[in-house]
Amino acid sequence: MAEAAAAITAACAGFDGWSSTAAARRADLLERAADLLEQRKARFIALLQSEGGKTLDDSVSELREAVDFCRYYAMQGRKLFGEPEAMPGPTGESNLLRLRGRGVFVAISPWNFPLAIFLGQVTAALMAGNAVVAKPAEQTPQVAAETVRLLHEAGVPASALHLVQGDGKTGAALVAHPAIAGVAFTGSTEVARNINRT
Repeated sequence: MAEAAAAITAACAGFDGWSSTAAARRADLLERAADLLEQRKARFIALLQSEGGKTLDDSVSELREAVDFCRYYAMQGRKLFGEPEAMPGPTGESNLLRLRGRGVFVAISPWNFPLAIFLGQVTAALMAGNAVVAKPAEQTPQVAAETVRLLHEAGVPASALHLVQGDGKTGAALVAHPAIAGVAFTGSTEVARNINRT
């Protein structure tokens, strides 16, 4: 799986730059993505219907959930990754807790919520300062591709967010790569156990 390995290598190279981006800036970009998503709701609703087989009501609900994920992680990111938290310590000693990204996260999302869960996984990892390699379900590649384009347009650097399309073998290759720092996965319990063992 050369494409999977290449994406992880590229994400590793982009991690330092993205993780050193101020949390407030990362949050601003996620809010910009939410704005763009709302502006292009007709396009995304159409994709959710044509590719995901969703009803109009389900498509509208999923789009709203995706927007909420962007705004929620932006809000939480400002709070958790902004200013360091002072920790108790002995007199005369200063202890600060700072949260930071861990590295490259692989985000594997399901076909039944191709926008909301996909975007939720990706934005959570990005807000935390991680670079992301996203692998959507093979049944809904267009929704994922359009979403990644939107995030890049919102200002998320291409070096920090990579898209890899493919089936379960592609996901397995991504998960098995020794350079990844974590996996966000939504799917079957059996696959989750396989990922955990890997």
